Amino acid sequence: MVLTGARVVLPTGTVENGRLVIDGTRITTTAPENAQVIDVTGHYVLPGFVDIHNHGGGGASFTSGSVEDILKGIHTHRLHGTTTLVASTVTGDMDFLTERAGLLSELAEQGEIAGIHFEGPFISPCRKGAHSEELLRDPDPAEVRKLIDAARGRATMVTLATELPGGIDSVRLLAEHGVIAAIGHTDATYEQTVEAIDAGATVATHLFNAMPPLGHRSPGPIAALLEDDRITIELIDDGTHLHPAALRLAFHRAGAGRVAFITDAMDAAGFGDGRYWLGPLEVEVADGVARLLTDGTIAGSTLTLDRAFKRAVTVDGLSVEDAVQALSATPARLLGRSDRIGSLEPGKDADLVLLDADYDLKGVMRRGEWVVGPQLR
Repeated sequence: MVLTGARVVLPTGTVENGRLVIDGTRITTTAPENAQVIDVTGHYVLPGFVDIHNHGGGGASFTSGSVEDILKGIHTHRLHGTTTLVASTVTGDMDFLTERAGLLSELAEQGEIAGIHFEGPFISPCRKGAHSEELLRDPDPAEVRKLIDAARGRATMVTLATELPGGIDSVRLLAEHGVIAAIGHTDATYEQTVEAIDAGATVATHLFNAMPPLGHRSPGPIAALLEDDRITIELIDDGTHLHPAALRLAFHRAGAGRVAFITDAMDAAGFGDGRYWLGPLEVEVADGVARLLTDGTIAGSTLTLDRAFKRAVTVDGLSVEDAVQALSATPARLLGRSDRIGSLEPGKDADLVLLDADYDLKGVMRRGEWVVGPQLR
């Protein structure tokens, strides 16, 4: 297959009237004589989006749903351009989480998800967000190890409040096992955050959210996470979690190479308003905003990454190239998969998103197969 006439967004910049050749599941340089040619003039071709923090969608939860439910959630996000997805859990008791780890690891082995992210239970009760306080616990390295083992080599990331007892030792344990230690849902000071980074933490879980605000005398974790080039910053660009000025501040300080736009999506993403469960907590979604029924705390998002891309370019004023890096290349690098995904280069998986001139989604391909066929009229 050959896509012609497109604005192809490459690592080196956007090529006008570009040409992309796909052979089977991969991008290549030479098309066979009988290749199908599709004229996509006036459209952008981007690499498929990579979401490293996602709890569900399409009415399905990655924390509590059946395999059929989880696959439905994955497919919902693929319809919106996310061709690589890490499935995130929320706080639960350890036996339940280890059981979920086993189920999700099977889907990872089948290539349906890129790994497992454990958000909780090792988080601060002061910054719990939409997590059940009675199920929270300190990050005991032995229990962290139990989750890693249950995931059978498919644990990608664990979010920790690293200031809690056992936090620093758990960061070291995760780093030793090749699992990302993410600082989040934390009440840490600036100094405690620096200590965790020096111990091996490399990600800020949804920066600004569920952590102390930036202060001019008590800068807290935000300043430490922003200023250190070893940290990749997660940002939720849905217009609810962050004011555009806060997002731009973080983006321009860290740069596209250190920002990963995420959804932090819950069941309602791509599905609609209504009542849902996030772990053991009931959530009401109204006008696309998810909040706990008990106290109105924001409970994840209903975001999809095609909407995040459009907002980044049209509202936040980012360049197409920077938005692509934050949605594809940076998270792919963080996952250690830059050799296969994250950019449109020969030899990589044929994962791509087709957008029109208004940045609306018009096609999605994953590994050479159309998930959403090109809609060119």
